Amino acid sequence: MKDILSKIIFGEPIIREYVTVFTTDDQINERVYLQTDARMIDISLNHWPLCLDPVVFGIWIPSEANISPLSSQSVFKIYVADSDSDIKKSRSCLLSVLTLEYIDKIEEEDGVFLLLKPVKCGIRYLNYLKILLIYFNHYKKPGLSLSKFKFLVSSFSYPRKVRLVSFGKEKEDYNIFPMDFAGDIASSGRFVFGLRHTNRSMPGIISAKKLVVSDCSSEYRSIIYELGKHHLATPSTPDTLPFKILETGQFGFYVPEWVDSYREIRIDKTMNLGSHMLFWGKSINEKKMRVSDAHLYHIHFLLYFHQKRKGSAYPTAPD
Repeated sequence: MKDILSKIIFGEPIIREYVTVFTTDDQINERVYLQTDARMIDISLNHWPLCLDPVVFGIWIPSEANISPLSSQSVFKIYVADSDSDIKKSRSCLLSVLTLEYIDKIEEEDGVFLLLKPVKCGIRYLNYLKILLIYFNHYKKPGLSLSKFKFLVSSFSYPRKVRLVSFGKEKEDYNIFPMDFAGDIASSGRFVFGLRHTNRSMPGIISAKKLVVSDCSSEYRSIIYELGKHHLATPSTPDTLPFKILETGQFGFYVPEWVDSYREIRIDKTMNLGSHMLFWGKSINEKKMRVSDAHLYHIHFLLYFHQKRKGSAYPTAPD
């Protein structure tokens, strides 16, 4: 019955949570805007989901944005659009609208990093009846309410880049694993990560206050996802990995020899968000090796369906 309903609604029998697509940061079509009080600013490159339970967004506001001081009393809304159209003139391009409440902030000399929790969400490219059918037939499960489902759909209505994180330089404590809850604040050289508490390297990262993040080509998709087992399981020894490794310049951590680039991050702050731990840090060393045509990104299946229907879908990775 589910397959028949999926075929009727989507034109294909298999419904997934997320889809892997190939693209690059400068080819992403979607735009994200933050409205606070009377101001609206583009945060497309400066916002990230960092926690699943509860859902938490991190948003970097640079000092040059010149917005009024923000507090727990401020009103926050996020608009996700399928293009860079002027949403002040037309709302037809909107994918979703989120209302959020203030949780906390990290203040730096060149800006402020806001932590916000969504409290209300509207998905604009599907009617409410279809959302209910999809949720109850394909996504409903313990711990996933309809509201939280819509929060996650909205969170991944903007492509989330998959990166590799490396930690440790001894055979018994090293790890390499993929993450999509990671943000690069290019203007300030900072990085933010939302890592599950269940990750086996969590205690070591907290203690050492450092890790390495790498960008890598979509060409290595199968190896990258195979490394996903390292979140929980003990990794193979470095000499038995199915690829050669390099040691980073300052920390001596292991990265695959085929990465495009790596950055060594000094962790300056940690914060427990719920199901995930926030790591806030600064890049202290960077090395670039190559430039790839495409990287891996995750989007929600419903966004992929919307794009496919419009004829504007990103290239997808083969199953």
